[in-house]
Amino acid sequence: MSEQHHHLDGTQHIVAIGGGHGLGRVMSALSFMKERLTGIVTTTDNGGSTGRIRRQHGGIAWGDLRNCLNQIIAKPTTASKVFEYRFSGQGELAGHNLGNLILKALEDMEIRPTEAINLIRNFLRVKSYLIPMSEQPVDLGAVLASGEKIIGEVAIDKLINEVPDSVFLDPVVEATPEAVSAIQQAEVILFGPGSFLTSIMPTLLIPEIIQALISSRAKKIFIDNLGIERSPAAALSLRERIQWIHRVMGKNIIDGVITTPQYAENYHPLNIRVLARKLNADDVVYRHDRDRLCAAIDEMIEILTAL
Repeated sequence: MSEQHHHLDGTQHIVAIGGGHGLGRVMSALSFMKERLTGIVTTTDNGGSTGRIRRQHGGIAWGDLRNCLNQIIAKPTTASKVFEYRFSGQGELAGHNLGNLILKALEDMEIRPTEAINLIRNFLRVKSYLIPMSEQPVDLGAVLASGEKIIGEVAIDKLINEVPDSVFLDPVVEATPEAVSAIQQAEVILFGPGSFLTSIMPTLLIPEIIQALISSRAKKIFIDNLGIERSPAAALSLRERIQWIHRVMGKNIIDGVITTPQYAENYHPLNIRVLARKLNADDVVYRHDRDRLCAAIDEMIEILTAL
């Protein structure tokens, strides 16, 4: 790896927490870290192919895990194309993603979800680890200002101009043991980018993960989104999102924030270091450029190490 990543090169274990697209982007940016990188993935999705499988067959949400696995692969292979294949037409299989169906089949064969992902990692030659936040089926719920409760990521994303008072897991599930031990071993923990309420928050609601994060001495870095979210979280400022995390934790845990210059000026640090850099890819402005993101993470580790 080039010299600009020497702080990451010196990091023995890094954990990234999030959902599909955002976590996949971070993991592909850091894929050179191979086995020293672990992603902990949200499993509350109830939309699309994943939602249909869950409604008809039960089980955990595989969509974000599948999405992450495929994004880590820089150059598509025949194996990755098979895994991402989506059926077209009008039949029963129309719209279903083959990767979701393969993972569901492994689950039905009573293979632990974490083991199922390891099988697919080997199939796709992915070196970094991916762990579901929990291996039990779970949905995300939200409490509105009126006191009304709604259940399901899809319903939460559809809230118009209303930020929920809080979010919760239904039911409260146990963390995957490997996720807890990854956090305990981590020297650096990354949160985001991604949909704040539906990709980042669910993992942070599991009691064992809260405990592991509170007692962790890792440098904890929040990576801001580049675009405005199409969800109720769009109304939350960067500062408010950090406060949400701290409220759920019962402790201020975030040490640093990586954001872009246009969002940095309206941010009042809560004793948190803020790094504002150009991060977007030149072709897709709302997507993080892998090299720029990697360099920013490396720079933030340097800043936090020097404190």
